[in-house]
Amino acid sequence: MEASTEKRTVGRVEEIQGVVIEAVFPDGELPEIYNALELDFTSNEDEEVTLVLEVQQHLGDDRVRAVAMDATDGLSRGTEVRDTGGPITVPVGRGTLGRIFNLLGETIDDEGDVEFDERWPIHRPAPEVEDLTPATEILETGIKVVDLLAPYAKGGKVGLFGGAGVGKTVLIQELIRNIAEEHEGLSAFCGVGERSREGNDLWLEMKESGVLENTILVFGQMNEPPGARMRVALSGLTMAEYFREEGGQDVLLFIDNIFRFVQAGSEVSALLGRMPSQVGYQPTLETEMGQLQERITSTRKGSVTSVQAIYVPADDLTDPAPATVFPHLNATTTLSRSISEKGIYPAVDPLDSTSTILKPGVVGEEHYNVATQVKEIMQRYKELQDIIAILGIDELSDEDKQTVQRARKVERFLSQPFFVAEAFTGTEGKYVPVEETVRSFKEVIEGKHDELPERAFYMKGSIDEVLEGVKGSDKKGAGKPEASEEDEDSKEDDGEGTEEQPQDVQDNKSTEEKDSENGEGSEE
Repeated sequence: MEASTEKRTVGRVEEIQGVVIEAVFPDGELPEIYNALELDFTSNEDEEVTLVLEVQQHLGDDRVRAVAMDATDGLSRGTEVRDTGGPITVPVGRGTLGRIFNLLGETIDDEGDVEFDERWPIHRPAPEVEDLTPATEILETGIKVVDLLAPYAKGGKVGLFGGAGVGKTVLIQELIRNIAEEHEGLSAFCGVGERSREGNDLWLEMKESGVLENTILVFGQMNEPPGARMRVALSGLTMAEYFREEGGQDVLLFIDNIFRFVQAGSEVSALLGRMPSQVGYQPTLETEMGQLQERITSTRKGSVTSVQAIYVPADDLTDPAPATVFPHLNATTTLSRSISEKGIYPAVDPLDSTSTILKPGVVGEEHYNVATQVKEIMQRYKELQDIIAILGIDELSDEDKQTVQRARKVERFLSQPFFVAEAFTGTEGKYVPVEETVRSFKEVIEGKHDELPERAFYMKGSIDEVLEGVKGSDKKGAGKPEASEEDEDSKEDDGEGTEEQPQDVQDNKSTEEKDSENGEGSEE
């Protein structure tokens, strides 16, 4: 924290309740709401600590209630507390790139201290309405399912919805990698209340790939007090805003996880004694979310595009926390556990994911038509699944059988190997341009590749890669000794191998149906 040069108002600690501290100041000299306070004390580890607090409430004429941004172990009543005269500030500028900060703007990467010429307060007004520009340009991510069905807008806000363990953080890491490598853009990553291990892994991967020099990392992880987790998103956003306002640049802001921001606010609200709202959340939930989200926007100078991972408690999208985020978003990418169980990654639900810019005037007629047809095929397949489970696929009309077969190919083709997952999967990552994605899916839904087995489409990039894979397997098969007539069917089934085939856990089809479909066989 950088102190004000003006004479400081000094008070003393009167009461300590965890991270909530009440302090008494002289009459008429109360610190303003959101002002930063400082106090020095000796922690339980016999270390001299300067603790930063943020004023949350005024209690009468001489008393304030503040929230600590770090642990209060060892703090005692009567300790002197100083008003800094302004809000918490963070460093801004080119010097922040490639470094890791906490919410106070202190470096935590052991790479040495840096002198910064300028610091901005983390509490800032949102841009004026007349300065805003509408988000009408697509941001290419190189991820097929995203670019085709729920494209992201430059300067927009994107929500990654999903329960625990369905791949939100991996998808964010892939987006950071693709934006930095393919677009050479600046990124700011806010780790809000997530695992420290993931933050460390992200830092190491960025360092190895050379992406780090164009990225700001700000962390307030799971082990931090709720005050730190509540404010770290504002710190990261402030650093990103500098490049928009002063540099006129397009910046990507990644927040993982916005639910932890809400959760921290709920903890602080309870500690401050506020009456809880629905499902135990803070009564100020809408206000806190709006103050953060309204600052993330495009202006005439530049843009901040935000991608926010949103944990969905118990996979319930109607929970107040994710429901409060929905109105602010331009696009939603919903990750599905049922798709994840099939082994299809990224586990994006093509029917639940939406985008406000999926319009002919923005993405073009061809892209819009292909995306619409893909969704129609997947919706029809979903409607037919109950009939298939009860009566079998043979009871369907020829048209519906064809729809099911194409839908299963599309479902597998929406999978894609990620660069950031290469170490775990052993499969080289793929970046697929939007034009290539549209062309590939257009060929599939038009039936140009109806003769290919479903497994050929799994974990591939473009349609050209699918065709190369089939040719490669045909060459391998040509070199094998000729099989007997009884083995011909199984030989066709095994041409691609089964190691890449996703586990279709929720597929309740009959054995006859599986045998009838292009090379699925009973071995799946």
